[in-house]
Amino acid sequence: MDKLKTKSRAVMAQAERESALLEPTRRSFLRGSVATMGAAATLGATGGAAFAASNPENLPPNVPEWSKMLGDRVTAEPYGIPSQYEKNVHRRTVPWLTPTAESSISFTPIQDLHGIITPNGLHFERHHGGFPHIPKEDFRLIVHGMVKNERMFTLQDLMRFPQVSRIHFVECPANSGAEWRGAQMDKLQFTHGMVSCCEWTGVKVSTLMEELGVKPGAKWVLAEGADAAGMSRSIPIEKIGDDCILAYAQNGEMLRPEQGYPLRLIVPGFEGNMNVKWIRRLEFGDMPWHHREETSKYTDTLSNGKSRRFTWSMDTKSVITSPCPEYPMLAKGYHQIRGLAWSGAGKIKGVDISVDGGKNWMPARLEGMVLDKALTRFVFDWDWNGQEVLLQSRAYDETGYVQPTIDQLRAVRGTWSIYHNNSIHTWLVKKSGEVQNVQVSGK
Repeated sequence: MDKLKTKSRAVMAQAERESALLEPTRRSFLRGSVATMGAAATLGATGGAAFAASNPENLPPNVPEWSKMLGDRVTAEPYGIPSQYEKNVHRRTVPWLTPTAESSISFTPIQDLHGIITPNGLHFERHHGGFPHIPKEDFRLIVHGMVKNERMFTLQDLMRFPQVSRIHFVECPANSGAEWRGAQMDKLQFTHGMVSCCEWTGVKVSTLMEELGVKPGAKWVLAEGADAAGMSRSIPIEKIGDDCILAYAQNGEMLRPEQGYPLRLIVPGFEGNMNVKWIRRLEFGDMPWHHREETSKYTDTLSNGKSRRFTWSMDTKSVITSPCPEYPMLAKGYHQIRGLAWSGAGKIKGVDISVDGGKNWMPARLEGMVLDKALTRFVFDWDWNGQEVLLQSRAYDETGYVQPTIDQLRAVRGTWSIYHNNSIHTWLVKKSGEVQNVQVSGK
């Protein structure tokens, strides 16, 4: 992995010298706005319209229909729902990815999200044996093994402990896994949609450790779920006692069943499968357990047939979310390239943008909150001349780790793995405005 950890200072210096080449002024954007509006119809027709055709009767100077009548009363729905005009924004599945409906994956529509928080109903799903419906009255968490006072907790017991709320991403290690051997998926939702970011509320595991007392020699914790698969993972005690949370709430409401109701583990920055849902027990011990999901699964097979052991941390990664295949370019002129970056090692420090397939890089701006082990927004002002371009983003975190190319990853790990593909991603923007998933090789 040392081969992948390079500094970007020289690149950033170069980027500062070149940033003026492609960043338009706000004034030039305003001057070109009328021409842009005219060009949108042409490019939209060839590139695929991002929005449905409007009703002329509702456009100025006409008074639209919704202004001529009373609106609906307070919703009769016991739980609010999105606008009917956003019904296309939902999780999607790829049938050939999972053999059964119970061992399944659904993808977050990250191309349609704004900000860093993923709504609860859009958080990606990954189940190994379907998701159970557990009455909170029947729920119990067992904490045992190398602790001085073994104990069984109800949900009410846990909710009496001091509460914490943290914003963290959760990413499946197979996110982008289909791209290891070449560009395969045709949508952003399918290349990068197994990552979500939420506010998680619950009790820190360290609080329980203080309450029960951990025996000398305890070095590992086994987290086990109550689902039919009995999902379980070994976690180092240093991590479990640092920032891990037993969460019962997500974005201000109790967990949903598919996200682990009534209780799940949050292991910030580690593989999504280690954030065990429907958690039923924590066992403290002096060595890892090497259960099924950390031996036959979730290991990275190398070209020599051996596997990397315990590759928990999700390395620095980024992707451009606009433009993307779902939202093509509709016109020449000013555009704001937008995207998301994240790192399991801490905070994102910066993101570079390339419009020529990685030959030259320019610094993007980080927007909004920059949090530890959370999604971070980046933007870049760009004047598109209508020519074919190769768009890329490259993130680096506060440790100095720089997001690698796919060639750099393959040189170290080969092409047999399906996990931990955090390589630089490339969108081909065609003259028509269409956006296509491609890979750029430096060979």
